[in-house]
Amino acid sequence: MNLFFLLIYFIIITGVIEIFVILFRLTDLKLEVSRFQVISLMTGTGFTTGESELILGHPVRRKLATFLILFGAFSLAVIISSISTILSDDLRTKEVLYGAGAVLLIFAILKLKTMQTKLSEVFKQDMKQNIELGDLPIRDIFMSEEQDKLLNLHIYKESSLFHKQIKQVIHDYEQLEFVVLFIQRGELKLRKNIYHTKIHEGDQILLFGEESVISKLFKNDIKIMEEKLKDSQHTPVSEHQSL
Repeated sequence: MNLFFLLIYFIIITGVIEIFVILFRLTDLKLEVSRFQVISLMTGTGFTTGESELILGHPVRRKLATFLILFGAFSLAVIISSISTILSDDLRTKEVLYGAGAVLLIFAILKLKTMQTKLSEVFKQDMKQNIELGDLPIRDIFMSEEQDKLLNLHIYKESSLFHKQIKQVIHDYEQLEFVVLFIQRGELKLRKNIYHTKIHEGDQILLFGEESVISKLFKNDIKIMEEKLKDSQHTPVSEHQSL
């Protein structure tokens, strides 16, 4: 009887996994990523990949992940307890069957196209109405258009901006489709008068704007940065390529 209970409970776990795979997919997460992250969350293993940022940086997915972590811990306790009480008469198989039926019913409902469409709309509406901008991933904030680009430009002695002000190199910067968000200088973030600030070696300039404009204006500086970073085998804090 205990083995039968475990079999039923594993069916429940499988059903929960598939339910949350569907829910994660409704937040625009890829199928293969969804399944791996759901299993990782439930088992508490492997959830240290770069893909975990897709969960942690999204408020709706983060709430779903919280439930999965708690359910995984509870399930582990149930399985261990069941194995340790093999042939115990205390197991209520009838109630577990009801639970398994409920999970399968929810799974069947979530497979319906109409239900997925409605839930997807609810998730998106929740994102728009109840989530602060600071909770959203950088991609969702900045990369709203295909031509958008976020560039973390490292400055070296060979750079055209070295020991100069941005306004001296780009005279008509106010009319161009890009902005300087801030200048990272060591532990400091410079936000005031950044177009009139003299650029030092080691500065990192965070730029945002139209990709074609940024690539053209800072072509030589980007080339120098790529060569330097390649030689030192160092990866920038924020990748200079489009996120």
